[in-house]
Amino acid sequence: MAVPLPIAPDAFLPRLYGFFRSGTSHRVRIALNLKGLDYQQVAVDLRKEEHNDPAYKAINPQQLVPALDIGETVLTQSPAILEWLEERYPTPALLPADALGRAQVRALAAIVGCDIHPVNNRRILEALRHRFSADQATLDDWCGTWISAGFDAFESLVQAHGRGPFAFGEHPTLADVYLVPQIESARRFKVDLGRWPRLLEIDAACGPLEAFRQAAPALQPDAH
Repeated sequence: MAVPLPIAPDAFLPRLYGFFRSGTSHRVRIALNLKGLDYQQVAVDLRKEEHNDPAYKAINPQQLVPALDIGETVLTQSPAILEWLEERYPTPALLPADALGRAQVRALAAIVGCDIHPVNNRRILEALRHRFSADQATLDDWCGTWISAGFDAFESLVQAHGRGPFAFGEHPTLADVYLVPQIESARRFKVDLGRWPRLLEIDAACGPLEAFRQAAPALQPDAH
């Protein structure tokens, strides 16, 4: 993990508005930790519908988490936040140096960010639950369907990229930043991960790293 950047006593400390169990908040926490950046967390309890409060709407008009207040503005949407972090704090890099490698890592991240998570996030599940009377078993099956489809592709791609301990080589990249929270979510929805041994290896490689460990949902202040 990178050494935290020095913060002057009167410096603005970025505020991350998020929810401990939110996969998008989880991935931003990992990236902030990997970059060695100090920040403060502001809990937005989705269980209590705090994201619908007018006070939070003033911060993020979309009323979703995460949002990152960097002082001069508030950044929303985790892909934009992660790309900004990579551009603003390029070391340690979360994208490869070459254009092809960057495209391949972004493709892996997009499997999670574009194809798995959007159809499994809280507001979709709440709609299924309240508008279509889906019970928990149905929701688990729904989530498992899209997680499995995405993980099948992710597994094939990382196997094609070689045998580094992480999703794309010898160091964590945005692919790992996206994958680890999705594996956490898959476990919550009772998905049997045994069919993706390579993904389990990646998760095991990331788990002991302090940046990933400290970002885990169970260790966040609002988890208790």
